[in-house]
Amino acid sequence: MKIEINKSKKDSKKKTGGQKKPVASKKTGAKSELSSYKKKIDPKTDNKPVSELRQDPVTGDWVVIATKRAKRPEDFTKDKKEVESIDPKDCPFCEQGGISKQKPDTLIYYRQDDQWSLRVFPNLYPAFTRSKKVNHQEDGMYFSMDGVGYHEVIVTRDHDRGVPFLLKEEIAEVLDSFKTRYIELMNRKSVNYIMFIENHGKESGASLVHPHWQMFAIPVVSPGVKLELEGSQLYKRNRGACVFCQMIEREQKEKKRIIAQNDSFIAFAPFASRAAFEVWIMPKKHQPYFERIREEEEFEAAEILKTVIEKYYWNLKDVSYNMYLHTSPCDGRDYHYFHWHIELIPKTAVWAGFELGTGIEISTIEPERAAKHLRKNMDREL
Repeated sequence: MKIEINKSKKDSKKKTGGQKKPVASKKTGAKSELSSYKKKIDPKTDNKPVSELRQDPVTGDWVVIATKRAKRPEDFTKDKKEVESIDPKDCPFCEQGGISKQKPDTLIYYRQDDQWSLRVFPNLYPAFTRSKKVNHQEDGMYFSMDGVGYHEVIVTRDHDRGVPFLLKEEIAEVLDSFKTRYIELMNRKSVNYIMFIENHGKESGASLVHPHWQMFAIPVVSPGVKLELEGSQLYKRNRGACVFCQMIEREQKEKKRIIAQNDSFIAFAPFASRAAFEVWIMPKKHQPYFERIREEEEFEAAEILKTVIEKYYWNLKDVSYNMYLHTSPCDGRDYHYFHWHIELIPKTAVWAGFELGTGIEISTIEPERAAKHLRKNMDREL
């Protein structure tokens, strides 16, 4: 069956003339179909910045504050993903559990009722092992050394009482244990740097609910700490002042990033925060060496640390966080230009391709707004 289709004269002319060759654009201003098409899909330019790059005055590292993608402070709170719950009877850090199965204590504190309140002991699964000698190996372009050092655990007694629920005196005891173990190990041949950390919450890498901290005494100074040391030294050389001391002066003058402070310590959201709600705690007076902290200062540092973590607990729904203490190395060199401090990094985001590829972190809330939210409901006279 033959089907006929009626065509208009216009259509028939196109057919009878055959397929025409494309005509190239002339220099007289005529544009090709491709350039016209491109013009149609080109987005309109927006001159308003969608983010702000901020530079850390200590390390020189850059961070991105994504102002166009900024979130409300409430958007960072989410349902808590608990670390796997363990009955105190099965907890390796509890008296009725397995504390007796741990390695012998290196330090122990007792209460007035003769019950222990804090214990320090070697980690059962250490990242570094004790040795008086560090063996080095070279294989062409590759260099390595034995992973020697000390890896210890600091544990408070109560299974369910984390930092927000500890007394200031109990947190001061934790800091005192840091200082005591530091002084004990700082002159060992295999030790050039000592760091104390806390991993809180599942997202931070914590595997146990029971409140605990860890100490690493290692033969090398990490690249991250070296960046801070070199940046502090350069700032001191160029400007004749401690970069951290000047940072404190600036924060006290502006007040918009301060979280809490007392006579001896200050906590604030750093100008170039790497993560939402990052907080730094540091002594107001210039102090290069944490191990020289006085007893009365331990209580004031404990007060500020407790306040910050209380704010994480109540204002961010007990967000997971990593805490670590940066102080001068114990390698015998002079670090008068450094300023010891504590850094707290909440786990509010995951590194993606940009962060991994550049090392530049993106935060979706300004430190100023983050500090204001953390002060909420617990505001103090600044």
